[in-house]
Amino acid sequence: MIGEKIAQDYLQKKGYKILKTNYYTIRGEIDIIAQYNKCIIFVEVKTRTNNNYGTPAMAVNFDKKQHIKTSAKIFLQLEHLYGKEIRFDVIEILIKNGKYYINHIKSIM
Repeated sequence: MIGEKIAQDYLQKKGYKILKTNYYTIRGEIDIIAQYNKCIIFVEVKTRTNNNYGTPAMAVNFDKKQHIKTSAKIFLQLEHLYGKEIRFDVIEILIKNGKYYINHIKSIM
């Protein structure tokens, strides 16, 4: 949860409008749904305290990507956002010694 809050603050400072957080569907959850200009961005946030098992983004495997895509389709349909430009991002948060580091990876899918 702390990582998602850090990611939200980061996105807002960059000019993104937060539309939804922790958006649940039958197919899974999307951590953050944001808008930047006319693009809808679906953001997966991964927070870690070390990279012992790889980078946080490495945890966004094929199955997770499929769940995010399906949940995004549900959101777009329910909100009547047909034909909008969309993008899928990952925000990695690494927390060490009370400090955090952000890596925003755009267009992962």
